[in-house]
Amino acid sequence: MLNPISALDFNIDRLSPPTAAPAVRAHAPTESAASAVAKPVDFMDVLAEVSGSAISDLRAGEAASIAGMEGKMSVQQVVEAVMSAEKSLQTALAVRDKVVSAYQEIGRMAI
Repeated sequence: MLNPISALDFNIDRLSPPTAAPAVRAHAPTESAASAVAKPVDFMDVLAEVSGSAISDLRAGEAASIAGMEGKMSVQQVVEAVMSAEKSLQTALAVRDKVVSAYQEIGRMAI
């Protein structure tokens, strides 16, 4: 029996990516230099966006695997989806490791 990844995301759904991601616009000739300055991006929004995209990639890889076993998707498409999910998971783990490392470093700082 296959255990879908979606059953494992008990607390992940609370973290939702930002509703409106900052878009990069081409500079129009009517824009002034002050309005062309990019607004600062919140770190929490970046982490939420990364985690949201990783979750969607993992779900797509899972769905592709199931569709491949049912014969609804070619082997190449399944491999591409699973490799994309693996890359997203490795990226999420690397980000997690860096955040934990930074937290531990802050804890070791002398007051």
